[in-house]
Amino acid sequence: MFLDEFQHLYISLPWVLLAIAVFVFLFFFTVPYGRHTGRHLGPSINNKLAWLVMEAPAPLVFALCFLVGNPQLVTVQIILLAMWESHYVDRTFIYPFAVRISNKSFPLAIVLTGLLFNLINAYLNGSYIVNHHQSYSILWLKDGRFLSGVTLFVIGFVINRHSDYVLRGIRRSSDVEYAIPQNGLYRWVSCPNYFGEILLWLGWALAAWSLPAAAFSLWTIANLAPRAYSHHKWYLQSFVDYPKQRHALLPGIW
Repeated sequence: MFLDEFQHLYISLPWVLLAIAVFVFLFFFTVPYGRHTGRHLGPSINNKLAWLVMEAPAPLVFALCFLVGNPQLVTVQIILLAMWESHYVDRTFIYPFAVRISNKSFPLAIVLTGLLFNLINAYLNGSYIVNHHQSYSILWLKDGRFLSGVTLFVIGFVINRHSDYVLRGIRRSSDVEYAIPQNGLYRWVSCPNYFGEILLWLGWALAAWSLPAAAFSLWTIANLAPRAYSHHKWYLQSFVDYPKQRHALLPGIW
């Protein structure tokens, strides 16, 4: 069921090249969901259902790798499992029902693409960690890469969740779906939620220290950086009083 070192390498390298291509493409094509809904991409389904279907493979497939893989899990593997699931259980089973998602439909083509991505990504990362327990000995707990990775993951997690909380507060306190957020890192960037998620998965790449983990962090940047740029442009076009000093993703930079 699990891939060996060379099979991970052969799959992950093209996976990285595809991420780079997607990164460039998404600066020219804004995926039409959420505030960018409008362009017709075939059949659509309910937003909450779409989010659940699209994200569910990430926590389920990753956990399945641990259930059917090597039963002799070491401490580092358990910590990595907890890190992954802490994000994806919330993102899949809590977030869609906690946030006031509009009644806009979600293109089925995007749902299927997201589902396929999460299947592949969860399997590559989960199978690598389970199958390479020798790489995650007790010594790895004291390694600077692991410690800095976990720290970066926690910082990104807090930024991401707090930014989502700010957006939920706007939607709870008014009848409008979108307004200018003012709290937290929104004072400096338009998409601190994406900034936090990028930090989170860069931390994951350091802590897991594997090619699949590095590829995933690159995919995160490839998807979220162009979308942050699209969000920033949308804010500037939609609100005449939008703060001009804000940047799209990186405070004071871009």
